[in-house]
Amino acid sequence: MLSIDHIVGKARSGMLRTRAGEIPVPFFMPDATRAAVRGVTPEEIRNAGTPALVVNTYHLMLAPGEGLIAQAGGIRPFMGWSGPVLSDSGGYQVYSLIHRNPEMGKITEDGAEFRSVLDGSKRLLTPERAIAIQFDLGVDMMVVLDDPRPNDAPRGEIAEAVERSIRWARRCRDEFERQVAARGLTEETRPLLFGVVQGGPFPELRTRCAEGLVEIGFDGYGFGGRHVDSEGNFLADIVSHTASVIPEERVRFALGVGTPEDIVRFHHVGWDMFDCVIPTREGRHGRLFRRNGVIPRLETAETGHAPSLPEESSYETININNGRFAEDFAPIDPGCDCPLCTNHSAAYLHHLFRVSDPLGGRLASIHNLRFYARLMETLREEGR
Repeated sequence: MLSIDHIVGKARSGMLRTRAGEIPVPFFMPDATRAAVRGVTPEEIRNAGTPALVVNTYHLMLAPGEGLIAQAGGIRPFMGWSGPVLSDSGGYQVYSLIHRNPEMGKITEDGAEFRSVLDGSKRLLTPERAIAIQFDLGVDMMVVLDDPRPNDAPRGEIAEAVERSIRWARRCRDEFERQVAARGLTEETRPLLFGVVQGGPFPELRTRCAEGLVEIGFDGYGFGGRHVDSEGNFLADIVSHTASVIPEERVRFALGVGTPEDIVRFHHVGWDMFDCVIPTREGRHGRLFRRNGVIPRLETAETGHAPSLPEESSYETININNGRFAEDFAPIDPGCDCPLCTNHSAAYLHHLFRVSDPLGGRLASIHNLRFYARLMETLREEGR
């Protein structure tokens, strides 16, 4: 599963073994939510240095349906992607749907009842159903169904959600074992299963959730919920504490993280894998990342607390729509080896966005994917 080669402070580097291949740790996965990283081909994603992708159970069960994907031989042949794929359980999406509009459904002990946003049909996503769908998708890493709650929810509500998440995790694990046996899978050919540590901003609830999940036993554990408070402040102590209550021999997954600086903060206190829509979503809107210095050294993490980034960040975000790029004939980032920076100028990309040519968003997305891949390469190198 996970092998750790080096630890500097609390930051780890090593290798995660999946049935679809090994992944160097730490690593970042762009979100191919509906079986596609929007506007970018699988070959372009691979060439950017991306090792794995994330798909979403909730969205794929609605369209095209897990049955059709199973007929195609699984998510990898369906997408034309050869690397590992992780599926989120869809619990966060269902909860968000219900939270925004209570008429769309409710959370019960059995599972999440909701109406499809596509046709209004009633659906029930139970822990067992979430796992069965992910097996039909044929993913290589899957996540249990949990009950996420916002950080500003009452403590009692979060505590109840923690206990329900533990109970659901047990049901997910039991269904996982049934599916493994029914499909004739072995230790080498089965997917990995991740529990999710909930508990909001309360360290004692995070500890309780982690202990309950570890007792059940999973291949890895995720950081559930938001890692910032209602004002956007980074919850450094909670992020560090949650990592500390996950066994060192298990991989730690920071779900939905995130911005480059948050990835660095999480990595410095022991988190190993990350996913987010940011690089391609920002790219489609003309916002690109480029290096502006060096990544903060890992030695700053020796205290176990997330480091403070320097006042001048190690990267900057530019908006290519800004008029200052109209006559900028230099590459976006001279140190980048992506197709955009190798072959085109900032002025050309500015022009593509100005005339609304789809090539602009595509090149910008590829550049941002490469930026993230290079960031992970740097973090792995600094840990050796």
